[in-house]
Order: sequence, then C-alpha cells, then structure tokens
Amino acid sequence: MLSESFPQTRPVLVRLAPLLAALFPDAERSVELSATTVDEMIDALDTRWPGMRDRICDSTPAIRRHMNVFIDGRRATLETRLEPGADVFILTAISGG
Repeated sequence: MLSESFPQTRPVLVRLAPLLAALFPDAERSVELSATTVDEMIDALDTRWPGMRDRICDSTPAIRRHMNVFIDGRRATLETRLEPGADVFILTAISGG
C-alpha cells in the first residue's frame, strides 16, 4: 500500500489540436500519459515529441497566449493538478473579427 506522502503518477488522456499535432512527425492526436500536473504532462509530451513544450509554453514559463489547455472543460495553468482519468484538450486559439 502506498503512502499518501508519495503521490502516484496518474494516467490522463491528452488530445492535441490538429495544427499542433501536424507540426510533429508521428505525433498522435490523442495519447495517454502519466502526470500529476499540467507541467509534468507537457514534459511527457516533450519527451515523446521534442520541441512540443516550446510550442505550448513560453519562457516565463506559462502556457502561451495563443494556446489553451482544458481539463474536463476547465481552463488550466501549468500548476493545475491532474486527477486520474482526466480528459485534457490542448487547443490553438482562434482569432478573428
């Protein structure tokens, strides 16, 4: 039995925007990853597809203004915790007017 002081990694389903996935050869549109925060999830994506972190995050670090990360329908930040089985969407912003 694991202690509460040692958090487990948590599998989440991550769905990538078509435009983001198209930038990385062999990138899947949806992938299951283990992470406890959005930041860890983005690190895992970057491990699979190097350079993806730079497309999603700026240097401050924060999620870029033209990118959106939603967890179960709610907007997230890098610090947002991920619950087991969370449904994550990484979308590119749409502008116009």
